[in-house]
Amino acid sequence: MASLLVVDDDKYVRDVLYDLFAEVHRCHTTDSAEKALALIDEEFYDVVLTDISMPGLSGLELLGLVRQRYPDTPVIIISGITDQEHKRGLMKLGAFDYVLKPFNLETVEESVKRALEYRSRALANH
Repeated sequence: MASLLVVDDDKYVRDVLYDLFAEVHRCHTTDSAEKALALIDEEFYDVVLTDISMPGLSGLELLGLVRQRYPDTPVIIISGITDQEHKRGLMKLGAFDYVLKPFNLETVEESVKRALEYRSRALANH
């Protein structure tokens, strides 16, 4: 059972993703990057899914901090920003994937599946 952290200031998005993953994985949700960092420092997460635009620390800042502290933890960005340059920039900064809102549940599931496979390979190589 993998451990996922969903970070989004939109309760509906958090609830949908929690419902999608909680039966198969240990899934935690939070509404801010600050709370996410506190959780990440206390617990091990295989994958982090985060929105970009949130009050306080942004998902971009969260991405940078997770990549710095836990470089083998894939971070999937879930955002409503459709700009391809924005997406490419986030991928260059280390995002594992970029899922556009409104998202298709199968797309998110596939992204998490690939991230978990990546995480498994990264841990096996250590």
